Amino acid sequence: MPSYPPPRKRFGQHFLSDPRILGRIVDTLAPEADETVIEIGPGRGALTDVLVARAGRVIAIEIDRDLSARLRDRYADDARLAVIEGDVLDVDFARAAGGPFVVAGNVPYNITTPILFHALRPPRPLRAVYLVQREVAERVVAAPGSETYGALSANVQAVARAELVFKVPAGAFQPPPKVESAVLRISPRPDPVVAADEEDAYRAMVQAAFGLRRKQLRRVVRTVFALDAERAERVVQSAGLDPEARPEVLTPEGFARLLRASRGA
Repeated sequence: MPSYPPPRKRFGQHFLSDPRILGRIVDTLAPEADETVIEIGPGRGALTDVLVARAGRVIAIEIDRDLSARLRDRYADDARLAVIEGDVLDVDFARAAGGPFVVAGNVPYNITTPILFHALRPPRPLRAVYLVQREVAERVVAAPGSETYGALSANVQAVARAELVFKVPAGAFQPPPKVESAVLRISPRPDPVVAADEEDAYRAMVQAAFGLRRKQLRRVVRTVFALDAERAERVVQSAGLDPEARPEVLTPEGFARLLRASRGA
């Protein structure tokens, strides 16, 4: 067993080595023999090894200089693996893959949301499987009107289908995190509720709306779009929504209609 430097807190490192769980993660991703996998945070390479055995090619993005060097050395004679040393948020996935790709990774909890959105920017992966904090996974898949439904739910579900596939106990990691984890599968929708050129405006609007979670929609629209009461009422009606509804009950489709209605206000 090779020796490794201790986990670095600043990178949020918690290493998973349970072969059964690693196998389930790859089974959930179901990479084809000719597919390219973008792996986020390979760490010591436990998941990488399983991915390389199943996929056509793996591009591993690792910010830790020591771990990326060790992984590169270990696969020096294997063209199936390429290692990119750097911040995952600075990497253009589609450009790195050079074509269609899928995504997998044990995602650092401190930057989970930025990574999810980074991976969902067009051109999107064919599918993605992440090991994330269980609470985050539950928020991503939450239904409108539920206690955990929020901006993260509405933003992801506008462009993708999300499933919490299975949970992973803290004891499966070294060192164990203070929270439980879950495997989240995200598949881009063939029918996203917003077009590519609407995504940034949609995301900003949803974020602002959930900052007014307990307010009625007529008040939310007045505040978010800086409208007077009469114009705000017209926007809500034009979107076919209830002026007394609150943001937490709106579907992604409802938010999309609201965005488009606001443009004529």
